[in-house]
Amino acid sequence: LSVLLSLLVPAHTTRSPDCGGILTPSGLRYLAEVSKPHAESVLRRDLMDSPAPASSPTSPSRKEIISVKVDKLSLTLIPDTGMRLSIEVDLGISSAPSSTKEMRLSILADLHVDMNPEGNLELVTSDCKPTLEEVQSAEETDSKSAGSDVDKEINVEKICLEVSKLLLFPNERLMSLAAPFPITPNCQVQYLPLAAPMYSEQGIIISLQTTFQVAGEAIPLPVSPVPFSMPDPASSSTSHLILAFSEHFYTSLFSALEESGALNVSLLSSLTTATLAERITQMGSLFQEDLPVVLQAVTRSSPHVVLEEDKAIVQLFLTAQIGAGSSLFQSFLSVNVDVTARLRLSVADTRMIISVAAVEDIELSLATSDVGPILAALLEELFLPTIREEVPAQINKVLRQGVFLPHIASFTYTDVNITIHKDYVLIPCNLQLEAR
Repeated sequence: LSVLLSLLVPAHTTRSPDCGGILTPSGLRYLAEVSKPHAESVLRRDLMDSPAPASSPTSPSRKEIISVKVDKLSLTLIPDTGMRLSIEVDLGISSAPSSTKEMRLSILADLHVDMNPEGNLELVTSDCKPTLEEVQSAEETDSKSAGSDVDKEINVEKICLEVSKLLLFPNERLMSLAAPFPITPNCQVQYLPLAAPMYSEQGIIISLQTTFQVAGEAIPLPVSPVPFSMPDPASSSTSHLILAFSEHFYTSLFSALEESGALNVSLLSSLTTATLAERITQMGSLFQEDLPVVLQAVTRSSPHVVLEEDKAIVQLFLTAQIGAGSSLFQSFLSVNVDVTARLRLSVADTRMIISVAAVEDIELSLATSDVGPILAALLEELFLPTIREEVPAQINKVLRQGVFLPHIASFTYTDVNITIHKDYVLIPCNLQLEAR
């Protein structure tokens, strides 16, 4: 994880990672496991459906592949370099009308993920060696039959041209990592890889920069003040994937919501102008009829998220216009509202669910008044219950769909364990291929 942390130190403000992930050796083993049926299907199509070259299509000596079975498929890390893909395939070959022989096709390929000029990650093959050998029984050992004639019939070299397609995460899926995802109807999040991944003994390390868009336009975000740090794990993780999100990521998220207007809320109080007039005498001269009291809260500065051990806090800075009437709103008070609330984090599918769990502190201060001076204690008595109950409820309504995590198409996250540390959130999880 220390390598990931070094990537998360901003090089400069425009290209600063604020989140990232490590695909562990366990995750690679899982990807190899779920790729096995896919690889067999691709090889069967390529080897069995393509007519083998022959001098004459009616030649009785023509070889034909009648069965393809992937026996082994593995993906292993090569630190500082990439991955090694190893596949062993059993082939059934018909060499005459009534005789068959078994061949073993072995593929050894070195792969790595590169960044193309468009900024997308793509899987690249740096080396590939296919070998084809005849599988012989004990009786046949003395009279070994060479497999060179089969080599002429089966073009094993063409498999190497697109060997990366034998895995379940070809380039279409890698491109899906950088797709824009909706948060609210007019606010989107996009995770952009900053460079090609790095390879260590702990896994494949990807650093990402988050971009938030409002109405299709990328918005400027607060600069990360301090790069976060976290200790190395005591032992290697058994999780397939470890995601890490900085404090800056969460502050940026709430800033984007503020920019989009999603945090501006209208709160209906249980009070009316008549009940207020009993406590504020000047109300009687403003409103002759009894009207419901409404609080229209808007953000007056960007929210801020603070991460501590086992604790995530959001600080909201609002101004509430307090007035009467639903169709024609008439404001008579303006109150500054500072809310400090605890956040709860969870993961469902590929989304991070963020909700306000409890309000820890609310500060009210009078900004303007059309009904004379009002003591702070009276302000709190009249409006604190509504703000304490309704502000979290309205924010949770905005965030109820969750925020998409970085992910590739067709995979979801399970066995999630979220830990909140000072300055960052760690999300170890397992990958699960969605059933088609």
